Amino acid sequence: MTHNDIFRRLRYIFSLSDSKVISFFDLAAFDVTRTEISDWLKKDDHEDYKKMRDTMLAVFLNGLIIEKRGKQDGAYPDPEKRLNNNIIFRKLKIALTMQDDDVIAVMDLAGFPISKHELSAFFRKPDHKNFRECKDQVLRNFLKGLQIHLVDKKTLVKTDAANRTSRSASKPNANVRLTERDNNPPEPRSSNQSSGESSGFAWKIPDNK
Repeated sequence: MTHNDIFRRLRYIFSLSDSKVISFFDLAAFDVTRTEISDWLKKDDHEDYKKMRDTMLAVFLNGLIIEKRGKQDGAYPDPEKRLNNNIIFRKLKIALTMQDDDVIAVMDLAGFPISKHELSAFFRKPDHKNFRECKDQVLRNFLKGLQIHLVDKKTLVKTDAANRTSRSASKPNANVRLTERDNNPPEPRSSNQSSGESSGFAWKIPDNK
């Protein structure tokens, strides 16, 4: 995955406007223009496409951390000049205040199960004997799980609500005698059906500070 791919996915997952993205850079004490943002979001084959440098993605992620967790005392952290998937993964985990179980649940949503032992290896220092490089497949599925949890399921909830409203509007007059079917409660929804909530998964995106 390129930095542009990751930036596009995160912008979609968190529904970030250009103004919001600019505010993230402001939080990290960096300036960015709407033109730069637009060029990062363009397709790779577009003539105005610009590759997002490591430093700029690092600044964006630092701004996300400050936005979600608040500014810490002291100086702003220096953005990394070289980024890799392990660093990006760790920054997202910190920004969203996720415990290991939360990350594992997100990976499960994406159909990419992972153990705590495997997960912890991604966050160790590179010189640690148990350090493991985070491949594109891992990060891609983490972002996919976030999208399912934070975006797709919200869409399902909105769709279900709209369908219920539509059904209510089409119901017969209240004075009409109820049938036996109307008097019977609906069957409980199967755990395999989409319900807008992930079973046993209570993690929520932290409120903005």
